[in-house]
Amino acid sequence: MKPQLRAPRLAGLRHYATRVTLRKPMPAERPPQKYPDPLSKSPNAVNTPLEGNLTFIHRPPPSSPSPFSYTTSPISPLLRPPTGHSPQGVPPYIRPSAKKDPPPRMSDANLAELKRLRLEDPKKWTRAELARKFNCTTQFVGMVTKVPNALRKEIKREKAQMDEEARTKWGPRRRMVREIAKKKREFW
Repeated sequence: MKPQLRAPRLAGLRHYATRVTLRKPMPAERPPQKYPDPLSKSPNAVNTPLEGNLTFIHRPPPSSPSPFSYTTSPISPLLRPPTGHSPQGVPPYIRPSAKKDPPPRMSDANLAELKRLRLEDPKKWTRAELARKFNCTTQFVGMVTKVPNALRKEIKREKAQMDEEARTKWGPRRRMVREIAKKKREFW
């Protein structure tokens, strides 16, 4: 026979209500106030009756006015002309490239030299090398000079061959990780 589990009995627990409260019926409207608003009867308040049984009550502020409390005051900061930005109050640049000036415009002689070098030996004079030499961006070099398609394909082939040689030196773990990433890319 299995023993029966019983909850422990709490001593001092009441099982009956101590007080019965009945809800009083509430009126449909709020009853009128018994006491008038003391601020509406203040001597400084100006009562203006409006149409529709409404009253506009204007109470001036309890403190005495100062020159700073009026916006029409000539010394009010709201009416002062804006001051120029001082370098002490400006935070530093987040990116250093934000404060760089754009590179100067290239002269026609430099532009012709850039094109000549790129077409002469595109393997030696890459976009990055030319950008460094002529102080311009790699995008600008790419827009100004185009490598012939036959030469571009040859450069791509050589780069792919160099990459393949580098892959032969990979270990099994790196090869497996790259294959997994390649499979993931197929499902994108």
